[in-house]
Amino acid sequence: GLAELRARREELDGRIREEEAERSRLQGRIWALTERLVRTSESLARNLAARSEMDRTIAETEAAYGKIVESSQTLLDAEKEEIENAGKASEPQSTAKEKENQAKEQKHS
Repeated sequence: GLAELRARREELDGRIREEEAERSRLQGRIWALTERLVRTSESLARNLAARSEMDRTIAETEAAYGKIVESSQTLLDAEKEEIENAGKASEPQSTAKEKENQAKEQKHS
């Protein structure tokens, strides 16, 4: 019976060594995955901050572009009005007088 107990003990000792080796491998994988998780989390934080900065820059650029478009439209409207006024001012005086004379003639008729 003693030989049988020693054989069972040796078998159990072998299983213990295998499980200790497996535990050691798993701890190594856990350490590697933990390091990878830390690096990924840091990278994610940097990327989120960069995206936030880009979103802010895009919003500021769109606002500035909108102001430029608005100012351009205002300038264009003012230029059109100035051109119209210049066209009226350059109308020959005789034409204005002719219209006045025609109006008088119609009254006399």
